[in-house]
Amino acid sequence: MKWMIASDIHGSASCCRRLLEAWDREGAGRMLLLGDILYHGPRNDLPEAYAPKEVIAMLNERADRICSVRGNCEAEVDQMVLRFPVMADYCLLPLADRMIVATHGHIYHEGALPPMQPGDALLYGHTHVLRAQRSGDYFFLNPGSVSIPKENNPRSYAVLEGDTFTVRELDGREICHIRLAE
Repeated sequence: MKWMIASDIHGSASCCRRLLEAWDREGAGRMLLLGDILYHGPRNDLPEAYAPKEVIAMLNERADRICSVRGNCEAEVDQMVLRFPVMADYCLLPLADRMIVATHGHIYHEGALPPMQPGDALLYGHTHVLRAQRSGDYFFLNPGSVSIPKENNPRSYAVLEGDTFTVRELDGREICHIRLAE
């Protein structure tokens, strides 16, 4: 199955709309959101077109195809308005003989790994900085941020198809990719 992966929408209706257009263009079966969906948080400026109610409506239309983990900006009230689960700290995606541990990145990250085996991948958001790299025994994957990218990164998302993780700008241009079988 082809997965669309995104993080850190932070309530930006215009960026969410562009992400959903990219999802349609990619033809992915499901979307995995890595948290910080509705609220911008006290450390970030308001993203462009900040309209969480519009984001709620757009995502709820596709709730049956969305999986999510909890970001540091999610709260119980977010779960009350979104029709897909958003409160899990992580989820596991089996990939052949390895595991992808998907999380937001504020609890588990490169400096505080969850239980993993050599060859597994940590998929996270939170930093707003894209990454697709093998380091030591593990892969570290970050799709960047849909709405508030940092460190001169563009607004981005990722696609996981087979064993290949590809990061793309919202317009679809490839930024980088990595095979998780390497």
